[in-house]
Amino acid sequence: MGGLLSKTVIGSSDIFFPEDPLQVPLRTGFNQGGTENKSLRKVVEERCPSLWKPFKPVWWLYNGHMQTLYVVLGNFKDVDKVVYERTYLRLMDGGTLGLDFTPVDQSGIPDETPVLVVLTGLTGGSYEAYIRSILTSACRPTSEGGLGYRAVVVNFRGCAGIPLTSKQLYSAGYTDDIRVALMHIVKRYPKAPLLGMGFSLGANVLVRYLAEEGDKSRLVSGCALGCPWDVAKNNDALEESFLGRNVYSKGMASNLIRILNNHASRLRSPPPQSPSAPPTPVKPNPVHDAVVLEALNKALSLRSPTLEQFDDAFTSKAGGAPPVLPLASSKEYYAWASSHYVLPKVKRPLLVINANDDPVVKYVPTRPEEVENNSTIVVITHGGGHLGWFEVAEAEGEKDGAAAASSGPSLDSSGLTRWIKQPVLEWLRLVAEEFALSSLAPDRGRPVYEDADGWTREVGLDERRKEKDGDVWGPLGCRVIPAHEVEEGVVQGENAKGETRVDGTRTKTNGVFQGL
Repeated sequence: MGGLLSKTVIGSSDIFFPEDPLQVPLRTGFNQGGTENKSLRKVVEERCPSLWKPFKPVWWLYNGHMQTLYVVLGNFKDVDKVVYERTYLRLMDGGTLGLDFTPVDQSGIPDETPVLVVLTGLTGGSYEAYIRSILTSACRPTSEGGLGYRAVVVNFRGCAGIPLTSKQLYSAGYTDDIRVALMHIVKRYPKAPLLGMGFSLGANVLVRYLAEEGDKSRLVSGCALGCPWDVAKNNDALEESFLGRNVYSKGMASNLIRILNNHASRLRSPPPQSPSAPPTPVKPNPVHDAVVLEALNKALSLRSPTLEQFDDAFTSKAGGAPPVLPLASSKEYYAWASSHYVLPKVKRPLLVINANDDPVVKYVPTRPEEVENNSTIVVITHGGGHLGWFEVAEAEGEKDGAAAASSGPSLDSSGLTRWIKQPVLEWLRLVAEEFALSSLAPDRGRPVYEDADGWTREVGLDERRKEKDGDVWGPLGCRVIPAHEVEEGVVQGENAKGETRVDGTRTKTNGVFQGL
């Protein structure tokens, strides 16, 4: 396995390639089915030129703190407007996920059109401007200069107007919710390649999923932006600085406290059953429920906690399901939830982008012994903060061909755009349109089926989980529930089919550093 020994320093990025890169099968000939192998490094150098384009921050967002603050405080209401169709999934443990699909009108889109599967940042949702900045171009029709893809944003439990109907939330390490969401997505689009993209906490979940599934991942590729990697080490760095502890850490914790306050009644009482769904197969667990209740009361008693204090009180107990959780402390939770140590197990092409002045993520794996696979490319930009990368937009005449083809109106009220947009779009197009995916990823997970009670499940999954973990906490699966059975949710109406419409610029709820 080739380590990341080859470093390229060009413009304002350090780019780390595997020493012995994956030989990627590429399509040859138009619809002829031929392939040729080429080094992943060579292909990326040829097809993702924007990775080598210098990041030039606007003068008044001159460091990582300013870039990160602008992520939170910038006015993006009229930028990159996206409308979603929301589907609610009831999980077999009683929980609820919200999947936001775009474009809303998918008539005429071929069945094999790629689907971008997006995971959000901490307490975020599909409304986040950093998500919309990419989806507007990725999902714009090719006739209008876009890639013409579909996308679905997987909103975590309790976030973005999703009701909390289970005795657990989510965490940086818990991957079963994305695993179940992918069952539904692959059932809905059985012929389409699925491309993964995650931001911050969602990037961590994405990397862990790719590592756990290996060469059987339903996702054919990944793109991880602002991933926290070694959660313990990066948390220690936050705690060591005044701004880290008192601004970022406490700001993120305040959002989590807000979520708990919003859903405290459901964490204290049994969740309601959906009239359209049979009773959930997972039986009540009084011991687990007592642990969650104690964790809830402890977390809500904290006054201006740091992220570590919140995670120690609640996430380490209710950020996932038994048998892994509950854990004794935040330290144990961070050791389990980190993604840096599983990176060697990733088998799909993975593009990683972090900024060297990110005030939230100080440590990024680049050494051979840390990465130890031949399919991961790590890019460290000189500047950009946490999920920022704001710069002055180029004049139309200055754009290269690739940028002009897939960009569009994406400027905020200050005339800024995001450097990150173009490299990500080039990566997505490379994977979806030039990689011979039938050769690169012939096995994309085991078949899904609908059981006698209407639950969508994966063949053999529960048996394999039992062999691995012993007495796991119930089976995995999901089923769609009508929107009118959902108690809460940020929707803008329901049509005759019971589908919901979600305006990505109107659904943000209050919170400091939400979505980071």
